[in-house]
Amino acid sequence: MFYLPPIDILIQILINGILFGAMYGIAAIGLSLIFGTMQIIFIAQGAMIVLAAYGTFWLFHFFSMDPYLSIIVIFPVSVIFGLGLYQVLFRRVARAGKFPSLLIAFGLMVLLENLMSVLFTPNPRSVRASYTAYGISALGLKISFTRLMAFIMAILATTGVSLFLKKTLIGKAVRAASENLESATLVGITPHRVNSVTFGIGIGLAGLAGIATATTYSFDPYFGFVFSLKAMIALALGGMGSVVGALMGGVLLGVLESYGSFFLTGGWADVISYAAFMLVLMFRPEGLFVRSSDSEKP
Repeated sequence: MFYLPPIDILIQILINGILFGAMYGIAAIGLSLIFGTMQIIFIAQGAMIVLAAYGTFWLFHFFSMDPYLSIIVIFPVSVIFGLGLYQVLFRRVARAGKFPSLLIAFGLMVLLENLMSVLFTPNPRSVRASYTAYGISALGLKISFTRLMAFIMAILATTGVSLFLKKTLIGKAVRAASENLESATLVGITPHRVNSVTFGIGIGLAGLAGIATATTYSFDPYFGFVFSLKAMIALALGGMGSVVGALMGGVLLGVLESYGSFFLTGGWADVISYAAFMLVLMFRPEGLFVRSSDSEKP
């Protein structure tokens, strides 16, 4: 017989799912930028997140730098790293086809995973600050502080990227290049410059997700692959190339997994998420939160 729990438990599960899904959302926003502009399925995004998580861990371990203060280091370093990656690995294959770029991204993921395993050992790491286990209680509900911070970071990242695309000259150039590269080139937009900036911001967002990961989970060098898969599912649910859709897709995925784990078992959560992914691709491939005239698309 189906058991319907009290409403406060259902609300608690919903809140947990939203906060949990924000983690996927941050990762998916970076993927959205890269895919929307360069048509690259950057499967190495999860490895970038783990690399940033290690950076957060070592800053905390050696310099006692608060994880959220480490944003001033992790984000700009991630952006610069992304700019370099584009110039070295992806410049020649940008717009040349999805297959070469996917292979390069896969090779980069494997390289980073093995490099982190050698340098940092495969042992799980985590950041244990004074507030890591702290929770906020309100109206009988409990909210994890670190997951709340991840949610706030996701909202700020989405707002920042949306304003960047709408209000800045380079942001408008990114949107123009994603819509029609040839026409954008004719009006003086340099494709490689636009791609470089987009890729740098995408990896910078992976840096933010790494900070949220380090404060929320135990992670190891191979933790990123599953994260990449879930971010891609979130991106497909929300809509390829949509910034707001990427966040909404991540939240929806988190809610589905949260309710799936409660009503069924933990193992069924993955089954539900992958099933939702397949159904969306079959019946609404443009995503659940995207209109054909979506102005958020980069």
